[in-house]
Amino acid sequence: MAILAFDFGGSAVKHGIWNGQEMLNKGKFTTPKTWEEMKASLLTVFEESNQVLEGVAFSAPGVVDADKQMINGISAIPYIHRFNIYKELEELFNLPVAIENDANCAGMAEIYEGAAKGKQEVAFVVVGTGIGGAIFHKGEITKGAHLYGGEFGLMYLNDGKTFSQLGTAVQMAWRYCERKGVEKETFSGEDVFHFAETGDELAKEEVNNFYEYLTQGLFSIQFSLDPEIIVLGGGVSAKKGLLDEINRRMKEKLAHFELNDFVPQIVTCKYENDANLIGAAANFIAIHKNR
Repeated sequence: MAILAFDFGGSAVKHGIWNGQEMLNKGKFTTPKTWEEMKASLLTVFEESNQVLEGVAFSAPGVVDADKQMINGISAIPYIHRFNIYKELEELFNLPVAIENDANCAGMAEIYEGAAKGKQEVAFVVVGTGIGGAIFHKGEITKGAHLYGGEFGLMYLNDGKTFSQLGTAVQMAWRYCERKGVEKETFSGEDVFHFAETGDELAKEEVNNFYEYLTQGLFSIQFSLDPEIIVLGGGVSAKKGLLDEINRRMKEKLAHFELNDFVPQIVTCKYENDANLIGAAANFIAIHKNR
């Protein structure tokens, strides 16, 4: 089974071919400025694939409404929203097409072949500039009545601010820069972690805030949804010692509330850069396997 997969990003579009076991022929191109340019670039990749393809799968930002065959919400690629994008893409390739939200795709990759394989109740949490995610119930993605299921970043945590505004390393770095009186892009999250390790008191304070807010959000997710497992994705998930610190703080909160029945299982994702592509292919297979 060969499926051509694309991952729409604000700066680049990644692509590859899923052969049922691995993602092959991976590449990327700069995200075009218009929809017509995008279609031309997609068609070029398709024609150069030299494969007999079963279909084309997409990971995309925004709120994907498969029933209405359009992408709602907002994203860094405004021209993909609010028209029948499925029809245009199926006409472009003359093949079946499947589209899913990028965070949902990353979650599907983890439940399909990754860190949550074999699990039925899963929360996937993407920690990037903000917080996104996906919810799985009985092994199937659950999007909610308005397709906002898994938008964990909108949870209020503290002082009127949301999980997205408080619980990421990017936001941690921006707070550090603001307190230092420099432009917010001056230091990265990686820089702030390093500064904290070398004794910078302000950096240590902001790193502590980051871990506290992230753990608070994960605690709320665990005791709202009660998943078997929480899978963390996003760049910060690769940080050494991340899980140790989260688990330490989680156990403190469990003890504070006298919650002794279980300890939440929190793991980091298996797939990183390929997660959206693999998830897009998994979504295609799930949709079309019975057709």
